[in-house]
Amino acid sequence: QVQLVESGGGLVQAGDSLRLSCAASTRTFSAYAMGWFRRAPGKEREFVAAISWIGITSYYADSVKGRFSISRDNAKNTAYLQMNSLKPEDTAVYYCAARRTSASDRPTLASAALYDYWGQGTQVTVSS
Repeated sequence: QVQLVESGGGLVQAGDSLRLSCAASTRTFSAYAMGWFRRAPGKEREFVAAISWIGITSYYADSVKGRFSISRDNAKNTAYLQMNSLKPEDTAVYYCAARRTSASDRPTLASAALYDYWGQGTQVTVSS
C-alpha cells in the first residue's frame, strides 16, 4: 500500500505560480510512474501531467503545455507539479497518482484508470 500526500495548493491570482508536491510513503518510489490529475467543479476528472518511473519521459495535457512542468526527486520520494501563468480555468482539486510500471507511453501514463494509488487532493483556486 502506498500513501500519497499532496501539498502546495492555495488561492492565487491569475498569472501567479504554485508548486504542488506529492510525497509517497514507499521505499520503491522510483518504480512508480507518477501522474497529476484535476477535477474542476461540475466537470470530470482530467489528466494534467505524468512522468515515467525514471523521470525521463513526461506528458502534458494540451491545456497546460508550456505552463506546467512535472518532475520527481526519487531520493525524496516526491513528485512535483510546477504551475506557472495560472489561469482561472486551472481552478480545481489536484490529485497525484502512482502506478508501479516501467511503461513510458502516453496512453498508459495519461489514463487515470490505470493508476493504483491516489492522494486526497489539494485545492487550487485562481482568481481573475
